[in-house]
Amino acid sequence: MGFLLMMVVLFGLMWFLLIRPQQRKQRQTASMLQSLAVGQEVMTAGGLYGNITDLDIEEVILEIAPGVSVRVDKRAIVNVIEEELEEDAEDGAEPEEPAEVPVEEAQAPIEAEQR
Repeated sequence: MGFLLMMVVLFGLMWFLLIRPQQRKQRQTASMLQSLAVGQEVMTAGGLYGNITDLDIEEVILEIAPGVSVRVDKRAIVNVIEEELEEDAEDGAEPEEPAEVPVEEAQAPIEAEQR
């Protein structure tokens, strides 16, 4: 009887730690693929970034550069890229510019190491 109870507890633990999160991830991915629309910027599993120009049931046409379009399987899209710049503009915040370091100061540590 103790062995049977241990097996049931082990199966329940595996269900909550392995199977359930995987099913949730599959539902989220299916939902994301269903909500794709023309004009969205997406990333593929291969690392290509592009804008959706045409949608089909199983295929998507991505414009990866001006005048360059590729046809990919819809399941290859792994992420929809959100426009952070538009969100910052809505908040009234301006994008931060990187600080400029004079060339002399940037090279000083390198020259000190070479001595």
